[in-house]
Amino acid sequence: MTSSSDVIEEAPMANGTPYPSATLGGEQKGSIEQITLLLFIVVPFLALVAAVPLAWGWGVSWLDLGLLVFFYFLGCHGITIGFHRYFTHGSFKAKRPLRIALAIMGSLAVEGPLVRWVADHRRHHKFSDAQGDPHSPWRFGETVPALMKGLWWAHIGWMFDEEQTPQDKYAPDLVKDPAIRAISRQFVYWTVVSLLLPPLIGGLVTMSWWGAFTALFWGSLVRVALLHHVTWSINSICHAVGKRPFKSRDRSGNVWWLAVLSCGESWHNLHHADPTSARHGVMRGQIDSSARFIRVFELLGWAYDVRWPSRSRIDSRRTTGDDGSRSRKAGAEAA
Repeated sequence: MTSSSDVIEEAPMANGTPYPSATLGGEQKGSIEQITLLLFIVVPFLALVAAVPLAWGWGVSWLDLGLLVFFYFLGCHGITIGFHRYFTHGSFKAKRPLRIALAIMGSLAVEGPLVRWVADHRRHHKFSDAQGDPHSPWRFGETVPALMKGLWWAHIGWMFDEEQTPQDKYAPDLVKDPAIRAISRQFVYWTVVSLLLPPLIGGLVTMSWWGAFTALFWGSLVRVALLHHVTWSINSICHAVGKRPFKSRDRSGNVWWLAVLSCGESWHNLHHADPTSARHGVMRGQIDSSARFIRVFELLGWAYDVRWPSRSRIDSRRTTGDDGSRSRKAGAEAA
């Protein structure tokens, strides 16, 4: 989370004049922002922990479950299709309405301002699992204690680092877009919308405050916590374990059991082998719902110039052998 007073230094325009208040989320995290971030990690996590005994003791209504699932996958696809494959890597081009919709959908995931998210991820790819990577689990070494510390850092710890990625350096294209810059600056607003929509719907459907409360618990708090930890697992787990059938210069791996919940992002080895590919799950049986939606957008004419991976492109990135043993060795040497 960020404070509206935290903005990056004004990025210069082509004619030398600065962009006004480029984006919410600057290059230094203040104490207020760090405290707010802590609350947005701890409170939903406590709700996630409490969800198990509550569901066992009192159950969960179909309405609450439906709100959780709907808003989870709305935000998840906003991150995977919008923030990640579109805004960060340019896996396809989008017409203006889809571009705006993806920016808002991703913001509803409550994972930080759009421009900051993109800048961090582009920096991650530039230095993946090497010095300069903002969230590599191999940051502290390869011993078991060092890896345990690194997994914590990659999963959550890095977000409390005061030093932030320069957004005018890593995401100048987004800083220059007035609409995208505005949505990024409005992150607090979209967070409020994301948290209040489920209880509003739950209260109206049940016509009760209790219905609003349970919808807030399941559709907002539990949903946000689950989505956060699944997304963060791509940074931590998918850079520590998993099969590596494709050549990459880091330790990114495919973790199959995260595929559905991550909307296809956990086929992470192919992504790092071919970052601009619109599809990450390219092998038989690899579920990638984000790629399916991109295909639908393409058929509807909303998306175009989609970078689908060709067979020759996929084969050129394969390692020798399907077990990924050679790529694990290559990843270790690269790190």
